[in-house]
Amino acid sequence: MLSNQKLQNSLNEMKEISHMDTALFTAKGKLVAHTEEMPLPEALEQQVVVDFAESLAEKQTYQDYHLYKVMVEGETEYILVCLVKEESFLVCAQMAVCQIRNLVMSFAEQFDRNNFMQDIYGKAKKHHIQEVPRVVFVIDTGSKNNDMAMELVKNLADIRSKDFVTCVDQHSIVLIKDVSHIKEEEMEERLSKIAGSLADNLHMEAMIRVRVGYGNVVTQLPEIAESYQEARMALEVGRVFYAKYDTISYGKLGIGRLIYQLPMSLCNMFIKEVFGEKIPDILDDEEAMSTINKFFENNLNISETARQLYVHRNTLVYRLERIEKAIGLDIRTFDDAMTFRIAVMVIAHMRDQM
Repeated sequence: MLSNQKLQNSLNEMKEISHMDTALFTAKGKLVAHTEEMPLPEALEQQVVVDFAESLAEKQTYQDYHLYKVMVEGETEYILVCLVKEESFLVCAQMAVCQIRNLVMSFAEQFDRNNFMQDIYGKAKKHHIQEVPRVVFVIDTGSKNNDMAMELVKNLADIRSKDFVTCVDQHSIVLIKDVSHIKEEEMEERLSKIAGSLADNLHMEAMIRVRVGYGNVVTQLPEIAESYQEARMALEVGRVFYAKYDTISYGKLGIGRLIYQLPMSLCNMFIKEVFGEKIPDILDDEEAMSTINKFFENNLNISETARQLYVHRNTLVYRLERIEKAIGLDIRTFDDAMTFRIAVMVIAHMRDQM
């Protein structure tokens, strides 16, 4: 667990920068850290924090105190209480929430990686595992029955004697797959089929809809952790940009991997350059976005897109012209189409971080 001292140090550092007093509570209302000059009324400790933690609100005001939930993977990890004496402190408070969240997530990722590595090396030593080409698949069960899912994965026909199946957390199953029998020129296609088979079998046999991410092929045991992290990133980036796919390869993330790592300041700057101060409403128009996506899938081919949408070519041209007026970009040209595609992905990334 993340030590209270690290949390205390983080609050102290933020106080030095912003001059804002803060306190941090668990979701159950236990005080874990606070700046030295932070006054803590009895009602705040005993009632307000707990009531807020159990509410659906993401932030709340109590007298001069502003309460914020520090959310990690959809769960409330901490409640940050900020003593807001002036309006500029509100921005500092939001930055503090991000700082605490990043600290918690960084620790969790390191904890998972260390435990995973120790487990791998322990199994390797005990069972004399050979260094052969392997790929790590991470199966996200969405907090469903992991025990049942893991047993199903272990009993799949394609599981070999050199494969290794384990749980990393409450909603992740890891399959370390021996791929030494697969030819290099067939590797990409076979890995995609294995991922698809995992998703399909778990859905049919256990009625669990899962998402499967997988990393690159590695040949040495220490590199397995890298393939694991790649599979993790494939799932995370895929959740934001490729949500319609049940399986995603790290090697196929493309520009999504780059956008996912962009800072919010750069994202905001880019969106303002493309759309100005207001994001066009048409981006939330399901019919318009469906037309655009189909147009992109057909490599900007108007005739083929019209055929697949079952509309007349002139009707599609009219729709594209209407879209051009709304977004200020003519997506019939490659440059504007690329700009719009990137902008949509950047907006998805920004909304995910809110």
